[in-house]
Amino acid sequence: MHPALNPAAQNEQLSGIREFTYLVRATPGAIGFTIGEPDLNTPDEVKQAAKDALDANDTHYPPGNGYPSTLEAISAYEAREHGLHYSADEILLTVGATEALFVSFATILCDGDEVIIPTPAFGLYESLVRLNRGVPVALPTQNNHYQIDPAALERAITDKTKAIILTSPNNPTGCIYTKENLDAIHDVLKDKPIFVICDDVYRSLVYSGEYHSFSEYQDMRERIIIVQSFSKPYAMTGWRLGYLMADAPLRERLQVFHQYTVTSVPAFVQAACVKALDVDVSPVRALFKRRRDYMYGRLTEMGWSCQEPEGAFYIFVDISKWSMDSRAFAKKMLAEAGVGVIPGVFFGTEGYVRLSYCYSDAELREGLDRMEKFIKTL
Repeated sequence: MHPALNPAAQNEQLSGIREFTYLVRATPGAIGFTIGEPDLNTPDEVKQAAKDALDANDTHYPPGNGYPSTLEAISAYEAREHGLHYSADEILLTVGATEALFVSFATILCDGDEVIIPTPAFGLYESLVRLNRGVPVALPTQNNHYQIDPAALERAITDKTKAIILTSPNNPTGCIYTKENLDAIHDVLKDKPIFVICDDVYRSLVYSGEYHSFSEYQDMRERIIIVQSFSKPYAMTGWRLGYLMADAPLRERLQVFHQYTVTSVPAFVQAACVKALDVDVSPVRALFKRRRDYMYGRLTEMGWSCQEPEGAFYIFVDISKWSMDSRAFAKKMLAEAGVGVIPGVFFGTEGYVRLSYCYSDAELREGLDRMEKFIKTL
């Protein structure tokens, strides 16, 4: 007889995104537009900073929330680049954005609290909410050009609503919330006891002119948590580095779960964090914009239905006209065309698949050529 496990851990499934990514990797000759990992390497100067820290024996316990110098560098960067003013004692260095999200949900959720998740959305959110005894509440946006309908948001709010998560640019759609939409969301939330988690990890990869984050509404500062990551703009996915920012009293509570879960981010990698903040990401942004233009142009020429992404490096494609669910479609295209994509069901929206364009030009060209031949057989 075995003792019972935590039902949250017992019932939760492993990542469907990872499942399909591994399936593609196990398929000989397949091209995968699956995982959101840049095909670039970490900049040499960032790697050198970590090497120098190792040579200086920076291998002992650092402060749990991060070295003061690292937090000060992030504070200065956010003020300079984004106009956000959070002091060093309002920032927490985390093991990737994933830990920042986990810590956020663990801190704010009580049993049965609801979290509104505008869908399509990164599937991680739903799982993290459930693992922290919360209840995910989907708020579909696909019929509103991926903007949030304020009336629908009002209807989704109950006396159990504890938080909403806003991701802009969005994964999987590449959509950016407009200033008008954010204003409308703010009007709905400003007088309600609801936290807003701003997952802004793709804000450095914005291709349109104007960008706004909900984090700008500082009249709600005590209820806003901002999540950031070094992974995407600096090609540092394997470093597992992120951070969160929150008003000082809230950050003080967030650090409890952080320090009892991971203790701290490794000491020597923090020098790499500081160096990365000085890296010019405009060439990376230009590269992904060019790839966006190519993939979007090819797909629309073929007759696929999709909205042009304004940021990040994903395209969310409507496959409903082929009368297959997204899992079946993705498996069929992998088996018959050797192209891997992620089923939309893993983002809470059936009838779509997600394609990532953070791959080489040659892979994009070959994969899209295969897809063009594939749809002619349907």
